[in-house]
Amino acid sequence: MNAAVSTANRVALQDAGELPAPVSGQRHEIASAIGRLTYYSAGPQTESRWPPLLLIHSINAAGSAYEICPLYEHYRQSRTVYALELPGFGHSDRSKRKYSVRMMTDAILIAVREIQNVHGRGPIDALAVSLSSEFLARAVTELPLAFRSLALVSPTGFRSRDATTKWRDGTRGMPWLHAFLEFPLWSEGLFRLLTSRAGIRYFLNKTWGSRNIDEGLLEYDYLTTHQPGARYAPYYFVSGFLFSEGISRIYHSLTLPVWMSHGVRGDFVDYSNKTQVQGRANWTIQIFPTGAMPHFEAKEAFIMAYDAFLAGVSSPSPA
Repeated sequence: MNAAVSTANRVALQDAGELPAPVSGQRHEIASAIGRLTYYSAGPQTESRWPPLLLIHSINAAGSAYEICPLYEHYRQSRTVYALELPGFGHSDRSKRKYSVRMMTDAILIAVREIQNVHGRGPIDALAVSLSSEFLARAVTELPLAFRSLALVSPTGFRSRDATTKWRDGTRGMPWLHAFLEFPLWSEGLFRLLTSRAGIRYFLNKTWGSRNIDEGLLEYDYLTTHQPGARYAPYYFVSGFLFSEGISRIYHSLTLPVWMSHGVRGDFVDYSNKTQVQGRANWTIQIFPTGAMPHFEAKEAFIMAYDAFLAGVSSPSPA
């Protein structure tokens, strides 16, 4: 799927300890207050009538921009597309520090300002996967004029149990669990166990709801989880510090056009609490007969549905 991670290069890169680019295009690095941020960009040779599109991967033990590769490589043919790697993941800073909702949200805001420096102040389209949908939604509430539309793919915060946390603040962080995970005697060994090829395959099977997973993603997940510092951000994720208690309030406050999509297989199928936004004029909800990565499993149908949504969003101002 991705020329940047060809089979021929994979073994050599793995032996050298290097991490290949997850997508094609130009790599950029930003020196920011929250550490080095990496993003990729690509676009057509001619000027596009569409605004830039920012794509953001999910948060898990193996998060990287490879998770949005199918969309990035498709949309780069018709518009300028950006793929951000969040703090603690991919080629961004993976140092040992506290990873938080604030840090992830700030990373998105920093990336948006970088895009504005290139394209001007016109609003952009943005898409995020899974937990990163929460960070993107929060970024929209803090910088609303920077966004034209919002797409949430298999977003968190819509389970039946999430309905009771609507007006709470803070996170679901469990300090005791994080302390256990980071205990020196087993911290690294436990992460290596979870991110063995067998372990990654197990979790991808649960994500897909089948064994018909994307093998390229599995291989890239293995490479990215075996980089220095790979466990630090995921351990904050596993112990709940990146989940916002009051995310329902954030979703409810969105006024721009929102496209939400999710699948029906695997471990991520509880969207009972989507009734809070279902039927609202600015929300469109699309269900695919897939697992939690519909843009991999049903790429053509996904793109067709997303394009139909974007066609209904008010046209951007001329460049």
